[in-house]
Amino acid sequence: MTKSAIDHDFPVTAPMRVLVLANQKGGVGKTTTAINLGTALAAIGEQVLIIDLDPQGNASTGLGIDRKHRELSTYDVLVGTEPLKNVLQQTAVPRLSIAPSTLDLLGVEMELAPLKDRAFRLKNAIKDMVKQQNLGDLTGRFSYVLIDCPPSLNLLTLNAMAAADSVIVPLQCEFFALEGLSQLLSTVEQVKTTLNEALIIHGIVLTMYDARNNFASQVAADVREYMGAKVYDTMIPRNVRVSEAPSHGKPVLLYDLKCSGSQAYLKLASEVIQRERLFRAA
Repeated sequence: MTKSAIDHDFPVTAPMRVLVLANQKGGVGKTTTAINLGTALAAIGEQVLIIDLDPQGNASTGLGIDRKHRELSTYDVLVGTEPLKNVLQQTAVPRLSIAPSTLDLLGVEMELAPLKDRAFRLKNAIKDMVKQQNLGDLTGRFSYVLIDCPPSLNLLTLNAMAAADSVIVPLQCEFFALEGLSQLLSTVEQVKTTLNEALIIHGIVLTMYDARNNFASQVAADVREYMGAKVYDTMIPRNVRVSEAPSHGKPVLLYDLKCSGSQAYLKLASEVIQRERLFRAA
């Protein structure tokens, strides 16, 4: 990939926005969307941080962070032994950093259970990072923070939603899509009531879309009818290059910029930024 193809000197968006990618269903393309949306935002000039809150650590692996190089992780941040800025690692993508995860996160819910601020650990860590930036520490002055959640509505996901400005919902074009969406929307409303009254749905991104499949088209139409303008225009196609890229430790934009999946994520990034401008103008 050439510099001219992906690396532009666009101005960085301000202030920092925190977007959480959440869906309690597995296999919907949530982590794939976190990796590739983050890469696409970085490609068009944004400074991006991905926070991996999934104990499986697939976002970290998909961005080339080997498990043996994760001495510090989001586990250390949540239990309070390290500030967020100390666990950040630069990826192979210019302007894209990650806070990696480890299997230690599997037990963090029990460790945090006695604490009064257990749902706000990540929010406080992000606040502390921003405070350091305001004091002159320019390590990671990010315009976007993307949080990749586990496929469940547990304390890790609640921490992410409590810290976020908005939620991006990856939704696979399959039979139970709307059923799972209803449950997630209910959770977002509960979080708004109890933890984060400013939380909104940023948008719903339809993933693994196969235009040759009439049923996938029907599901997409049903989701658009149900959710209206909340659904992004961009749909992520089912694409073998997108599936192959993580095994090489690369986002698909580095693996094959010209494939349909890469082009879709670049379009999605532009759409996310357009919506951000509308939110700020409102």
